Amino acid sequence: MEETRTAERARPLRADARRNRAQILAAARDVFVEQGPGAPLEEISRRAGTGIATLYRRFPDRRSLMRAVVIDALERTTEEARAALAEETDAFAALARYMHRTLDVRIAAVIPTLLDEISMNEEEIRRIGDEGTRYLQQIIDAAQAAGGLRPDVTFADIGMMLIRLSRPLPGPIPRDLNDRLAHRHLDLLIDGLRTGGPDAARPAVAGPAVTLDDLRDMRSRLRAADSSESTPPD
Repeated sequence: MEETRTAERARPLRADARRNRAQILAAARDVFVEQGPGAPLEEISRRAGTGIATLYRRFPDRRSLMRAVVIDALERTTEEARAALAEETDAFAALARYMHRTLDVRIAAVIPTLLDEISMNEEEIRRIGDEGTRYLQQIIDAAQAAGGLRPDVTFADIGMMLIRLSRPLPGPIPRDLNDRLAHRHLDLLIDGLRTGGPDAARPAVAGPAVTLDDLRDMRSRLRAADSSESTPPD
């Protein structure tokens, strides 16, 4: 199976095939966020503007589609972090840019939705995620070193804020309004991340300060739990 996936990745896709694949992944991301991992694949193909046969030609089963959605979201946010770090001269501006772009990718909504279906311990998924983590941590460190970002803000604060903003609001709220509200609320949160200048007095942030090391410890525990569940009894 892994050899087949590797061979498929090695073969370049035609322009129309690349377009179909991108449309399917974007539609799948949105439908999974809205309806959960059991969402009808027919609805995904309908929103993508492709036939169900085209979907199955690219993704032979539901799990392969969910896995591709997760990898695509991780790759996109990793690239956004890399680009923000390389292109923005102001580190706080790089952080704000990254957070807004990541909100559009909806990684903080789709990965929690698919977390019980796709193992984040797979080598490729972990490698891409670790790369994105390194870029984002560099942005955070640079913004704090430059004095623009509050020194008590942690890596996990950034990630968890994005998760809270990424889920669709309940009720009959149109998707475009939901997205615009998310970006508005993100701007308000970003303003709260600023130091306000060297002489500004800010109240201490209440609640636990979860660090990147804390997240890594949680992930290690999850990996250990996954391994114990997958090991057959003697």
